[in-house]
Amino acid sequence: MTISIIGAGYVGLVAAACFANRGFKVLISTKNPKKIKMINEGKAPFFEPELDGLLRKAARSGMLQASGTRAEAVLNSDITFVCVGTPSAADGSIDLNFVYEAAEEIGRSLRKKGGYHLVVMRSTVVPGTTDKVREIAEKLSGKKAGKDFGICMCPEFLRQGQAVYDTFNPDRVVIGEHDRKAGNVIEKLFKKFYKGKKVPILRMNTVSAEMVKYVSNSILATKVSFINEIANICERVPNVDVYEVAEGVGLDRRIGPLFLEAGPGFGGSCFPKDMNAIVSFSRELGYQPKILETVLKVNEEQALHVVDLARRSLGGLKGKIIAILGLSFKSDTDDMREAPSIRIIKKLLEEGATVAAYDPVAASNARKIFQNRIDYADSALECLRGADCCMVVTEWDEFKKLKPRNLKRMRGRSIVDARRIWDAETLRRAGFKYSGVGLGK
Repeated sequence: MTISIIGAGYVGLVAAACFANRGFKVLISTKNPKKIKMINEGKAPFFEPELDGLLRKAARSGMLQASGTRAEAVLNSDITFVCVGTPSAADGSIDLNFVYEAAEEIGRSLRKKGGYHLVVMRSTVVPGTTDKVREIAEKLSGKKAGKDFGICMCPEFLRQGQAVYDTFNPDRVVIGEHDRKAGNVIEKLFKKFYKGKKVPILRMNTVSAEMVKYVSNSILATKVSFINEIANICERVPNVDVYEVAEGVGLDRRIGPLFLEAGPGFGGSCFPKDMNAIVSFSRELGYQPKILETVLKVNEEQALHVVDLARRSLGGLKGKIIAILGLSFKSDTDDMREAPSIRIIKKLLEEGATVAAYDPVAASNARKIFQNRIDYADSALECLRGADCCMVVTEWDEFKKLKPRNLKRMRGRSIVDARRIWDAETLRRAGFKYSGVGLGK
């Protein structure tokens, strides 16, 4: 099988590189000329561990080719994965323009094509969208789904920073099928891709598959906001540590330890966007999703709570120099979308503080947001020099290796550890005033 992929973002490009390295010919299309050039040269246009190596190998072998022509990709492949963006509209609802645009191009291409072709929705879309894509493709191709072409919805469950690993080692594959034949074709593809590895494959209709993605992300986001709310309670109780509490809770197999790490809140391209989309979708159905709305509210306030820890530690922020360690929404990615650091820095600037920041890979993306309103350091040590307070916002491994002697480059002795990467007692013994999310006095 030859695979075509429409969209070269995190989902599309990681899928393309992984398929190509498992022996599938892959044609990936994007309208960004810079991305086309980089992909064909074997270079990733964004930071994702292991992706560069896979792309280099795929490009050199000729198994992966990028172009700007979607029609050509569809006409020269057997299966098309739709991996375009589904951004938030101004009111938080999902913007499906890119999805429907891709559907129109696929429909026009299928009109010119003989033989069976499978279309696989991979973009995160609200329930009912795949059916609309099918209707568009049928109208513009003059063909019938189930007979002349197939359509499925197969959501992805990738963690940025571990997307390559997750692609090769999924917890499950969800196939939402319009008809049995389409489901059989995509199941055969996945079984070949995983080479006999026992991966649970669930088959259902397209609407249920679309819902699986939203429910999965909603549960994970809820766990994050829940433990952050508990952390804020723990800070008011002497000698309580939310990380010890979470460990005790997480060993219950009914709950599990993942996503119970208190911090500055969730960010990135998925949780905030998907949560807002399902909330908006629910309201359109006439239902007020109270828990989901609260999850978003708690998350928005959590970043400001981190600023409050610094304010209390310093006795005020006006005129203070704050060293921010970490800008990306999580480690091992350069993604700044909805990063907690954005809300934190904006609030610090609003209250009259000066901000110096360092991130191993996200500085260029941060510049697009803050321009010259903050100072950008080339290293963690440079960032700390002369600061009144150090604030850990992203849990990069290199920050965990810093010692008290490194932190003494600061002018002040205030530490706000929003990721709890350092030992509080060690820093307090070294003369620092340590505040950690979820750590009682």
